[in-house]
Amino acid sequence: MWICHGSERGAEVTLGTDRRDQLIDDLAHRLDSWRLATPAIAFLEVHKPLGFLASQTLLVFQPLLTLFFGSVSVEEYSTLLEDASSVERVICRLEELREHGTSSG
Repeated sequence: MWICHGSERGAEVTLGTDRRDQLIDDLAHRLDSWRLATPAIAFLEVHKPLGFLASQTLLVFQPLLTLFFGSVSVEEYSTLLEDASSVERVICRLEELREHGTSSG
């Protein structure tokens, strides 16, 4: 399965299944290590219907986000969060990490 971000910004970002899974796992582990799994789950559940808006907000805050996430591709995370099934997978992964107590913090 491929997830394509529309070309409204001029550049199209495409995520393959492996890259999507890698981004989901990385995001979940980062949030879990910062002990933000529970608030992130609540936020994502409440804002699931606003996924596209949230993904566009990431692009607005891209310069600030690179301070926290380093050289990750904000465009890829934006594309990831546009897709409701990917958001659901992030939630499930966070719940798994929380359940198994793999917090490294």
